[in-house]
Amino acid sequence: MKKYTNIKDLKNLSKVIDEAIQLKKNPFQFETLGKHKTLVMLFFNSSLRTRLSTEKAARNLGMHVMILNVNDAWNLEFENGTIMNLKTSEHIKDAAQVISQYADVIAVRAFPTLIDKEKDENELVINSFLKYASVPILNMESSTRHPLQGLTDAITIVEHTKVEKPKVVLSWTPHIKALPHAVGNSFIETMQKMDVEFVITNPEGYNLNPEITKNTSIIHNQSAALKDADFVYAKNWSSYEEYGKVINQDSNWMITKEKLGSAKFMHCLPVRRNVVVEDAVLDSDNSLVIEQANNRTFAAQIVLKKIIENL
Repeated sequence: MKKYTNIKDLKNLSKVIDEAIQLKKNPFQFETLGKHKTLVMLFFNSSLRTRLSTEKAARNLGMHVMILNVNDAWNLEFENGTIMNLKTSEHIKDAAQVISQYADVIAVRAFPTLIDKEKDENELVINSFLKYASVPILNMESSTRHPLQGLTDAITIVEHTKVEKPKVVLSWTPHIKALPHAVGNSFIETMQKMDVEFVITNPEGYNLNPEITKNTSIIHNQSAALKDADFVYAKNWSSYEEYGKVINQDSNWMITKEKLGSAKFMHCLPVRRNVVVEDAVLDSDNSLVIEQANNRTFAAQIVLKKIIENL
């Protein structure tokens, strides 16, 4: 694998999931594979799970890890032809080439503006690194995608599936802030590659990008969508049509124990308790959120393994 910026970069998702599950049983079986290899992790936005799990995954493979909080260090310029006499001090053309001399793999995390839809969908940050860097790029969440989370979710579902074709529901939930679409987008694209009955439920006005949802069933009645679900994935996202806006904060969309029934509950974390989901769900045996967080390591590790093997 030469890069991992989208779940579609995995040509055989089922095989990768199985390999990740096997890797989880013995995380150190390839501990010399990354010897003398360096992962540089660049954070344009703060992180807890992504940062720690990706670093742990790299170290499990024997890699050296260097971490830079980019916005705490200096402001990069991404536009071509810019007269750099304002706040930016280095151009991505130069920075990406320089970092490539220090790294064997560059991992990047950068959030959207949630103001300019076209700019966000053009994925300026991640695509600039793809263009100017000379080493593989790993997406730790970009404006529109979070493929490490998507793979994590797939691993978790496979581990807990007890029926031949489980019903998986992605449910919009309320939140006090406008949130990105990346987790939802990657979860949708991942489920579309799996043998599941997949349904999205969200209020009117919250349909995600139709180029991503495609023919996936979208139901605006949450109760109807959750009926007979095996897995319920809760996630908030801001409006796509009225881009980045919060147009609905209906608390009735919160996931409750009554709504969940016997289904397994999933969320990428962090989660606002008793806003997105009630305590009774998160603290129940049906909650998989802690296991999901653990699986972040093995999703990142299997991807890094495949990238290193092609260096």
